[in-house]
Amino acid sequence: MCGFVGAFDLNSGSAPIAEGLKEELRAQVLEMSKRIRHRGPDWSGVYTGNNAILSHERLSIVDPLSGKQPLVSDDEKIILAANGEIYNHKEIRARFQDSYKFRTGSDCEVIIPLYKKYRESGDFTKMIEELSGIFAFALYDSEHDAYLIARDEIGVIPLYQGWDKAGRYYVASELKALEGDCQTIEEFPNGSYLYSGPSTPSTSSGTAGDGKPVRWYKRNWETYDAVKSAPKATDEKGEVINPAVIEKVRNGLEAAVKAQLMSDVPYGVLLSGGLDSSIIAAVTQKYSKKRIETDSREAAWWPQLHSFAVGLEGSPDLIAAKKAADYIGTVHHEVHFTIQEALDALPDVIYHIETYDITTVRASTPMYLLARVIKSMGIKMVLSGEGSDELFGGYLYFHKAPNAQEFHEELVRKMSKLHLYDCLRANKSLMAWGVEGRVPFLDKDFIDIAMGLNPSDKMNIKLEGPSTGSGTAGAAPAATGNVPVPSPVAGTILKFVASEGSQVKKGDTVIMIESMKMELEVKAPEAGKISYTVHTGDQVQAGQTLANLGGAVVAAPAQPAPAQAAPAAAPAAGGAGTAVAAPVAGTLLRYAVSEGAAVQADTTIIIIESMKMELEIKAGAAGKVHFVAATGAQIAQGQTVAQIQ
Repeated sequence: MCGFVGAFDLNSGSAPIAEGLKEELRAQVLEMSKRIRHRGPDWSGVYTGNNAILSHERLSIVDPLSGKQPLVSDDEKIILAANGEIYNHKEIRARFQDSYKFRTGSDCEVIIPLYKKYRESGDFTKMIEELSGIFAFALYDSEHDAYLIARDEIGVIPLYQGWDKAGRYYVASELKALEGDCQTIEEFPNGSYLYSGPSTPSTSSGTAGDGKPVRWYKRNWETYDAVKSAPKATDEKGEVINPAVIEKVRNGLEAAVKAQLMSDVPYGVLLSGGLDSSIIAAVTQKYSKKRIETDSREAAWWPQLHSFAVGLEGSPDLIAAKKAADYIGTVHHEVHFTIQEALDALPDVIYHIETYDITTVRASTPMYLLARVIKSMGIKMVLSGEGSDELFGGYLYFHKAPNAQEFHEELVRKMSKLHLYDCLRANKSLMAWGVEGRVPFLDKDFIDIAMGLNPSDKMNIKLEGPSTGSGTAGAAPAATGNVPVPSPVAGTILKFVASEGSQVKKGDTVIMIESMKMELEVKAPEAGKISYTVHTGDQVQAGQTLANLGGAVVAAPAQPAPAQAAPAAAPAAGGAGTAVAAPVAGTLLRYAVSEGAAVQADTTIIIIESMKMELEIKAGAAGKVHFVAATGAQIAQGQTVAQIQ
């Protein structure tokens, strides 16, 4: 992966091009290219022609010694500046071995003979469809004074275009290269190409030759009708009925990962501990012992796979990543940063990612800090899990999809926006330090497999509730009533564990809630029939009632075990009370109110520390508070810490 700047139509400006102006423009393009040298710190190259200038900044991943760019064809009439990777270059290279004399081992050089093949027909859609990879390229045909600009289907690789005041046309890998020299700047659309030559029978139905990009990437799965009748892998209960569908997904992803291990330099994997990155890391480990360039016949040059995780010290992501790494067997590296370090990096992060989008900035900051450490260890390429949520509906709000059609149409919309957010973040955060990011989930063939699945297989399957019960054995029933189930923290409702209207026991997990990237179980404070007052995907506040337990059997308050500084529990008035359970395991830091104080349902009564975070525990009901756990005590999840009477 690299960076490039191209200037075209030098003679079409308001002033005729002269040698003096050409040299001036060459110096200008070199200065523009220098602004993105972080993308290609290994080598710089420039081509200057009568009507085009191409400058390239190289990050050498494949063929480090001879693959310098811009690449020049065997007849020296075609010049190519490319950014990205062509994973199927060996297959394409073999087809042209007798008709084209390759000058380098660069994977991108196969674009030149492909262009020669399709130049006369002008069927550049078919040409680009032959490429499997992530790419943006600028090709100049000096013999025909024509240029071809193209970008990959999803927009994993960034590309921008602009025009100066004289009407000259520019393309560049980042916005900053064009800023100050172009009066108009815009993103070059993903999945599109621009050809400056004359229209041909193959391009006459599009807009080739009129100065506007032509869409080359079109898929039938972009409409729901194309997938609604696809074979289902599961039945309505989530049971597998067609394992061949699942096997196709598995084989497709493994093939994508294997193809993307193409590298002549050390590589690693990003591992957050989440499902997507863990899968990519596991499949990478499966193939990492052999060199895929030799069809796995030879041992890999760097057979030990390294994984990288980043976060605040003690964060849940780091804990999960370590578990995944230990299981997969990678050499794992855990990078810590402080909040202040993240704040200090913000100006540089925004400069490199070229957006003020809040979510993108927030997610880019740790990735930017991690990339610096990765590069310092001599690793130039990492595989990552971007794209899985867009393919399979992994975002929380997908739980609210009313039907399969709207679920699928939202997936299509999310896929169309990847170039603005996740792909932009992953590419520019890593390339700020000269680290290439590859995204197997966004392999062209795998996208077709995943997006061609029946959407009903991707939709959330509701779980059956736990077995019914009449109460806690040995508890002395004292009263019945409607007991609220409060949220212990602010967060997002992930899913209901117990079915609406089902009978639950005291201590049963009834709701899963996400807060600060942790999944927390909300347990029933008493036995009863559950009635939810919120929906999955809702944002809730600490203390907000999530459900009610109708006809609850309210147990008499338990007597506290003797403990240091634990206030004695007062007798329950009338024998009735509501237990306040700890939502997570942790340490009871302090009481927020006095023993016996009258509180409301949303009053914070206890502060508990869990995984280096302070969480507030609300009363959940109005009454007098009686603590049954001492400050400093280690609390188990679900343990009663107070009674409200």
